[in-house]
Amino acid sequence: METLEIRLRVNGEDHTVTARPERTLLSVLRDDLGLVGAHEGCGVGACGTCTVLVDGQPISSCLLLAALAQGKEITTIEGLADAETLHPVQQAFISEAGFQCAFCTAGFILSTVALLSTHSDPDGETIREYLSGNFCRCGSYANILRAVKAAARTVKPST
Repeated sequence: METLEIRLRVNGEDHTVTARPERTLLSVLRDDLGLVGAHEGCGVGACGTCTVLVDGQPISSCLLLAALAQGKEITTIEGLADAETLHPVQQAFISEAGFQCAFCTAGFILSTVALLSTHSDPDGETIREYLSGNFCRCGSYANILRAVKAAARTVKPST
């Protein structure tokens, strides 16, 4: 069985894993690095529960081969907060009850971080369009929309 040495930069830290070429980034994050915030929902990139940021862009980690993530900056939900303080988007989701079961929440939060990095005051249509790759089975969309709008009041775009 062929394996590769894969070097990944995740949440600001460098990691080296040995894995088969067909392993997805999601499986390496969860099984090798113990970062279990991203979940496998559909396995085909349609639900958003496995969303991570790759070079600042939301990516379905169930579709991306881990080897293709070499040389990229990967951010998971575990990498947003510092030791003392939640990221403003995380805090907004808590404050606005932007989740119920929370299975999808990490994907929504990371997609929101990406959205707010370029849109300082997105309207409802922009938010819905940008988050259209994320699915909430509990139907918390009204609270999610409120959480994104609340986060937009505190997060400043990076560009």
